[in-house]
Amino acid sequence: MADMLRFVERPQSYPAKREAEARAEDFREIAERYAVQSAEDQSGRCSQCGVPYCSVHCPLHNHIPDWLRLTAEGRLREAYELSNATSTMPEICGRICPQDRLCEGNCVIEFTGHGAVTIGSVEKFITDKAWEEGWVEPLVPGSPRGQSVGVIGAGPAGLSAAEYLRGHGYEVHVYDRHDRAGGLLTYGIPGFKLEKPVVTRRVERLRAGGIVFHEGFAVGEDATLDELRQRHDAILIATGVYKARAIDVGGHDASGVVAALDYLTASNRKSFGDTVPAFEDGSLNAAGKNVVVIGGGDTAMDCVRTAIRQGAKSVKCLYRRDRANMPGSQREVANAEEEGVEFVWLSAPASFVEDGGRVTHVRANRMRLGSADASGRRTPEIDPGAAEDMPADLVVKALGFDAEDLPHLWDAPELGVTRWGTVLVDAKTLMTSLDGVFAAGDIVRGASLVVWAIRDGRDVSAAMHKYLKTKAANARVAA
Repeated sequence: MADMLRFVERPQSYPAKREAEARAEDFREIAERYAVQSAEDQSGRCSQCGVPYCSVHCPLHNHIPDWLRLTAEGRLREAYELSNATSTMPEICGRICPQDRLCEGNCVIEFTGHGAVTIGSVEKFITDKAWEEGWVEPLVPGSPRGQSVGVIGAGPAGLSAAEYLRGHGYEVHVYDRHDRAGGLLTYGIPGFKLEKPVVTRRVERLRAGGIVFHEGFAVGEDATLDELRQRHDAILIATGVYKARAIDVGGHDASGVVAALDYLTASNRKSFGDTVPAFEDGSLNAAGKNVVVIGGGDTAMDCVRTAIRQGAKSVKCLYRRDRANMPGSQREVANAEEEGVEFVWLSAPASFVEDGGRVTHVRANRMRLGSADASGRRTPEIDPGAAEDMPADLVVKALGFDAEDLPHLWDAPELGVTRWGTVLVDAKTLMTSLDGVFAAGDIVRGASLVVWAIRDGRDVSAAMHKYLKTKAANARVAA
């Protein structure tokens, strides 16, 4: 058995990052991967807590201390199999989960001042190793049940649910309006955080397991929700939220003021080699421009770092609170600063100055933090000092996302929604107001965290499995 609890004598060490100047030239992932010995050594720092806070704060409740111990002992295949037991995409989680807010941020060793165990990097290592060694097994369908499920949305929740349902023996069809599966994994998250072959091989594994993908299929245009219900025994809505949150300031509709997801999608399409007219004509291309990104979440970090790689003249990020109160990953902020992004804290747009219909400047108010709101965060308020003008040829709004009007888009007025516009589901069954139509839980709403989406996929697939078994049993009785 390997020596554990080595956190005092063995310092924390993440995989080496490429130099900032070099990595800003391309969209490759910025960190190298552990060598085997380094992964084993870093795993051996784990204190094997009796109550592992890392697992408690993992949305998937991964068996983290157990597969760290197996990695430290050199039992890499077993470590991978245990990691894979609770996650359908562990190498993706290892890359893009906000470990500093979840598992690593709650590591007991972190509290002692010795630096958390590098959980995400180890998770990435053992699963990449599994792919290289052929340990990732094909998806084997369960015994055929004679029932089919339609999944609307090929993002992480939809893909995860599809995998579990196929494993139970259901025929599974996945419908997505994009021409490639993966959702935000494919078109939202840049390659420097998640290289696209990592996503593609997961999708191809599902395809090889008999899951049928209908790409470029827009529900409401190619078929109504009711028509899909006629094709399948159950439907899962796993669309996430994609509607850009609006900003109500002067000039918000000027040319050059764009939504974050439009900008990121264009960039990712170019990485695939697609022809993207809005990129070619400069509308969604930061090359040579003064870029201002509005927002402080992970999407904003993706935008500023993408702009650097596209050759922007300057890149500023405006956020209305201070650094300590921003929602995005502090690691991402540090990476962005290394690559040349300037953060303007306590700043919010008052208006977008335009000339001839095209944005030229952002007029920003200085902000200060007032009293705490109901969540405990201090509320930003305008500082009466003078506003500041910042040159801007391209403004990217990264203010979060709202739900689309699915009942209207899908010609399904009877589909219930919450006051936020998200699909209304029963808390126990995860079924919507329509019989046999389920939805991934509210935790997916507005979240780009793949772990939450994966967990929702697993939970909703279990609810659907129970429903479909009951439906089949009732049909046998009726016959």
